[in-house]
Amino acid sequence: MTSPIAYLNGRLVPAHEATLPIDDAGFALGVTVTEQLRTFGGRLFRPERHFQRLAHSLALCGIEPGIDVLEFGRIGAEVVAHNHALLAEGDDLGLCIFVTPGPYLPISSGRCGGATVGLHTFPLAFELWANRYSGGVQLVTTPVEQVPVECWPPEMKCRSRMHYYLADRQAARQEPGARALLLDAQGRVTETSTANILIYVDGTGLVSSPRSRVLPGVSLEVAGELAQQMQIPLIDRELMPEDVAGASEVMLTSTPNCLLPVTRFNGRPIGAGKPGPVFRGLLDAWSVLVGFEIAGQAVRFAVRQE
Repeated sequence: MTSPIAYLNGRLVPAHEATLPIDDAGFALGVTVTEQLRTFGGRLFRPERHFQRLAHSLALCGIEPGIDVLEFGRIGAEVVAHNHALLAEGDDLGLCIFVTPGPYLPISSGRCGGATVGLHTFPLAFELWANRYSGGVQLVTTPVEQVPVECWPPEMKCRSRMHYYLADRQAARQEPGARALLLDAQGRVTETSTANILIYVDGTGLVSSPRSRVLPGVSLEVAGELAQQMQIPLIDRELMPEDVAGASEVMLTSTPNCLLPVTRFNGRPIGAGKPGPVFRGLLDAWSVLVGFEIAGQAVRFAVRQE
């Protein structure tokens, strides 16, 4: 097959045939547990950790997918191997995994069934962040708050994220091109719509929000490992907006782009208003780890040939 494939409910199918019925609970209610991975050179990065997090999320919401973590790994590797071969040399993919409870009975006309399980890939959207490695990200706070932990556990990765969408829309209205940094009801820093936040404080090191109140990011873990190699301390503690504003450097960690610098917060520059030495050192170390010049790859494939 010379076109991308996907996996849906036990079958490998052409990607364009991987469709959901409108009565699926993932569509009707947004009840979807998900994971997103990326490849480097066609190899999934930290797949075991992502699959462990997926299994934990499924257990938290009581969805039984019918396959175990090892099977997710086997299927993911097969889909990625096929689809990566269709890319230009040096390009890479994202892999999305989603699991829903299946049919939503009130609108399914009696259609029953087990969970819906799907895996599909997509060329990484390098154009969205290629210039951010050098130019940085703008963050602003908005009135849209993070979902309270009483609603669902923050360590459960799911697609019920309307608040992220609304917060980012409002952030862009406040400052064109900006993204939202979400606070909780007590005004404490949590995360952005797609990333964990790290600040660097002279004399202290790297600081992240308490892991108990944010999604446990795989990329955040990698950043911590690299920081340890560089002998930079990383601690968790409560962060307030003024901590972000006063930091020497601020960074975002996420699966697709690994690490991005934040150069403006609420309309004011962070530090010197440009990516700092700690960010550059961590990104260089990450590039060595994966065997790819991360920023260079993003720039190269920000515009793909048709």
